[in-house]
Amino acid sequence: VLRKSLQRGVALSTVSFLVYEAQKLISGFADVHASFKVEEVIEQADYLYGSGETEKLYRLLVQHKNSDDAELLWRLARASRDLAQLSSTSAEEKRQLAYEALEYAKKALEKNESNFAAHKWYAICLSDVGDFEGIKTKIGNAIVIKEHFQRAVELNPKDATTIHLIGIWCYSFAEMPWYQRKIAATLFATPPTSTFQEYAARSYLKLFCCLYTADPNFYSKNLLFLGKTYLKLNNKKMALLWLSKAKEYPAHTEEDKQV
Repeated sequence: VLRKSLQRGVALSTVSFLVYEAQKLISGFADVHASFKVEEVIEQADYLYGSGETEKLYRLLVQHKNSDDAELLWRLARASRDLAQLSSTSAEEKRQLAYEALEYAKKALEKNESNFAAHKWYAICLSDVGDFEGIKTKIGNAIVIKEHFQRAVELNPKDATTIHLIGIWCYSFAEMPWYQRKIAATLFATPPTSTFQEYAARSYLKLFCCLYTADPNFYSKNLLFLGKTYLKLNNKKMALLWLSKAKEYPAHTEEDKQV
């Protein structure tokens, strides 16, 4: 009887062990499959983004809005914003998409604070939402926006777009009308300030000395703002140079055409 009990115990232990190992194996396969799925979606998304397929890209990524992957979420924030920018998108849809984009970017940050793109798109989307909430909110968010841009640059110093956006931030404050400066003064003990010299130092020296040789025409709007800033600095020769480059830039997107 004792021998039979021991044999039955060993058999049950063996079965339990095999079931446990099988569960581990299945779980491992599921994890690997999930990982491959995320990579596949990101690959498809990047292809659609590069092809300018904004609506298809949004439809692909919005299916994964409950994902915990920061790489998917910041891409969804970008796709939502790009869809809002289309001329065919209604005013109400633009507003809804702007707030959606901010939520996706915020979630991406929560999932991975070290993701530079999550910081960049959170700052961009926060700025967009300010357009719907009035000048006081927009100015009030300015410090937070700049902090996230700077954090993005810390995490990825070679990202030309983020450096460009810091330049746009500086340009906006340098060009701010007097009444907006008064609003800023009531919101901050030390209001955010900028000069065209600061913009020039950030955008020209940092962006073009480090990155111009690698990609001289990476963004049409950057060429436009370089020209506008040189004009503000009363350097008409350099302004003409960069504005001419902006004018001659091949227009692939609606924004390029506006530039």
